[in-house]
Amino acid sequence: MATDDGEIDGDTQAFIRAATGATALHAGEVVQSLWSGYGEIRRLHLEGARVGSAILKHIAPPAAGSDHPRGWNSAASHHRKLFSYEVETQWYLDFAARCDNGCRVPLPFGSLEREHSRYLLLEDLDVAWPLRRRELTPDECSLCLRWLARFHARFLDDPGTGLWPVGCYWHLDTRLDEYRAMADSPLKQAAKQLDEALSACRFQTLVHGDAKVANFCFDDAMTSTAAVDFQYVGRGPGVRDVAYLLGSCLDDAECRAHESRLLDGYFEELTDAIDGIAGLADAVEQEWRSVYSIAWADFQRFLLGWMPTHPKITDHARAHTEQALASLSWSKSE
Repeated sequence: MATDDGEIDGDTQAFIRAATGATALHAGEVVQSLWSGYGEIRRLHLEGARVGSAILKHIAPPAAGSDHPRGWNSAASHHRKLFSYEVETQWYLDFAARCDNGCRVPLPFGSLEREHSRYLLLEDLDVAWPLRRRELTPDECSLCLRWLARFHARFLDDPGTGLWPVGCYWHLDTRLDEYRAMADSPLKQAAKQLDEALSACRFQTLVHGDAKVANFCFDDAMTSTAAVDFQYVGRGPGVRDVAYLLGSCLDDAECRAHESRLLDGYFEELTDAIDGIAGLADAVEQEWRSVYSIAWADFQRFLLGWMPTHPKITDHARAHTEQALASLSWSKSE
């Protein structure tokens, strides 16, 4: 792709020019390095094209295995990452154009596979959504929840062909190393039941799968948002994204104070976005609310194996986990 001095090789330049109509291009700054040394995301400046800039995501898995910051660099981890980039390519080529302004995503210019590399050439969202945030206030969280509601409504009951059969990066079947690392507990014993309860939901949609603050871009006025990073998009109940987002945006006290209001707002947006069959939105809301605590507990299961001292393991998260485990016990006694 690009060398340290920013020079892009000829074959990659030819791909970019053909995809965008550019007569010349210049490699700009590295926007982000990919997790565990699997490549980089770089901004390109274009001349003669219909847009002035684009984003090139270059996936180049390390030859000698990954250097995971927490030591999770097993063969299973490597294969999961490789498949996640295949999924992301499929998402951008076959699904991204179906997202409207209510759930805006980067539109693709094209993709290229060459030797051991994969390239995704994408719209530069900085043109309209230049802000990135590390934290959000509860009210600002509503912007992301609105995006999720519109996204979940857009893909309600979509089969997600070519994507993850179960969306979200912490799905149990793809995180068995972390599961084995968990200390024995009621949560570990119930892990499969929690996963099955989410997968058994009648109403499935496409979930983003990594809906954290860092994967949302905001306009200057903080009135709208777009989302990036679709490596773990796949099927699931929408509350998988919602529980994960709130846990990533809000601290313990904020969750206790604002969760109910924010969850109500999400379902109001979802109801507004769903049209067609009478009573559908009510049925979706009823089911997804019933597994909301289970979605929290499912993510806590992952964290307790991956990093048991993680700050997202809060009293509020523990309360949801206890509620989820109680609901499983109740259902078994029926």
